[in-house]
Amino acid sequence: MGVRDLNNLLYKQSGLLGLSGISNDMRELLASSDPNAKLAVDYFTYRIARELGSLAAALGGLDALVFTGGIGEHAATVREQVCARSAWLGIELDAAANASDQQRIDRRGNQTAVWVLPTDEELVIARHTCQIVLEQ
Repeated sequence: MGVRDLNNLLYKQSGLLGLSGISNDMRELLASSDPNAKLAVDYFTYRIARELGSLAAALGGLDALVFTGGIGEHAATVREQVCARSAWLGIELDAAANASDQQRIDRRGNQTAVWVLPTDEELVIARHTCQIVLEQ
């Protein structure tokens, strides 16, 4: 395989699309009844929970879990699955809060707070770009 084909394989055909054979867009996968879409979502949430467990071990626990970005902000199902897989960390999701537009979505009195915080990645990129340009 050439470099171009390898880049295409790694960056365009792998990940969620490679697992599902359907799409790399989480919205499409969550809307699909295809078992391969479910497999891709399940694997995605498994990997998040696995890495979260690793980070929690390195940090000696968690004070809070924050979901952000496109999937974190807009995919309640993904948040629900990640939290269910991470319940051993003291994470308990409030289902009604998770399904709403609330920012705090854990059960109060919970060991670990769970938040959904909006982000503006383009604004952060623009600020960093301006800072670099102004330093020159």
